[in-house]
Amino acid sequence: MAADKILIVEDDPQHLFMLTTLTGDWGYASQSAKNGEEAVALCAKKEFSLILMDVRLGPSLDGLAAMRKIREGPLNKDTPVIVMTALMNFPDAVQAIKDGASDYLTKPLDFEALRKAMEQAVKAKAAADAGEGPPAGARKAPAHGHAGKAGPAEQDPHGAFLQGESPAFKNIMTSVELAASTDSVVLITGESGVGKEVIARLIQERSQRNSKPFVTINCAALADMIVESELFGHRKGAFTGADQKREGRIKAGDGGTVFLDEIAETSTGFQAKLLRTIQQGEIQPLGSDEAEKVDVRFIVATNRDIKKEVEEGRFRRDLYYRIEVITIHVPPLRERKEDILPLANHFVRKFVSQHGRPGLKGLSAQAEAAILGYAWPGNIRELQNAMERAVLLATSDTITDKYVPKADGGVGAPVPST
Repeated sequence: MAADKILIVEDDPQHLFMLTTLTGDWGYASQSAKNGEEAVALCAKKEFSLILMDVRLGPSLDGLAAMRKIREGPLNKDTPVIVMTALMNFPDAVQAIKDGASDYLTKPLDFEALRKAMEQAVKAKAAADAGEGPPAGARKAPAHGHAGKAGPAEQDPHGAFLQGESPAFKNIMTSVELAASTDSVVLITGESGVGKEVIARLIQERSQRNSKPFVTINCAALADMIVESELFGHRKGAFTGADQKREGRIKAGDGGTVFLDEIAETSTGFQAKLLRTIQQGEIQPLGSDEAEKVDVRFIVATNRDIKKEVEEGRFRRDLYYRIEVITIHVPPLRERKEDILPLANHFVRKFVSQHGRPGLKGLSAQAEAAILGYAWPGNIRELQNAMERAVLLATSDTITDKYVPKADGGVGAPVPST
């Protein structure tokens, strides 16, 4: 069998022609199927190095069902499958990965991402056939289990466990699973304090880059010249004060993940350079005429309405389209009240242990009611700080409503004078 023989399963004639032409230019020999039944029949007769599978294939047998049937046969049970869809459907994506898809790409396709995914999949297939690695169709399992309620092993970088009962929390965790299974850019949106960096770190920890660096940059804290130097690096003499060569933070994250917090705070000039880095996988340090290749996965975050920023000309439209491949919106606590008490009780347990107050049993019913009635404008960050304060100030074996924020704006009892 030719090492570059691939099967393209696509019911749209124009997309099929485009993919056949494109993959042919990349050196692959392809066959095609216009529906799931044809794909299953072909795979029963011939072994392929790779399958490109559209999800929406008509009423009878969709792409995911076809992939499962193909996996049952002897010839292509370990053949890598790259799933393609025009709809970013998180449950479908997670199910595809669980069923053994090697990657999940959305349309319109990023051709460079497709080419790289195909190269990696075909190499994995060749290595598996030679007995040099795991089956090519097998995907590395998430580092911490499945989507749903987070367990005690799932810690954020500040030591706070991810806790939640709401549908919104479960959707976030499902989205994390999808994001961790790919190398696509992730956009995380939400108010300050909702835990955007925690989500970014969790994606990194569950991804195949989990042993590589996680580099975080707060774009809002840096001026334009400084943020470019911080990210891309500079050469000696690039600007006043640049008395020596410096590698940028993106270079430091080579092989891992770069998290850009408050991306909407940057200038459009910087955004143009970032777009090139994301698209081309290269950086150009300040003062240098040569670009350098880097292998990083970008996760970006903002607390602004980024669509409004685009419409008002403060954020580049082309960069927005490039970073919205996978979007995870983290709602504020006031919109997911089911998560407030699990988080509050977790923080109480954490600070009881941390501050050596083993006699403190927890929150009273009145304190819980007050906590639920408060809007938490600072979200999880504010909740964590409030619970630490309550643990420190409580004078009995139970935290009463005297020590927690009130719906009327009160902030609890004052710190006792010494």
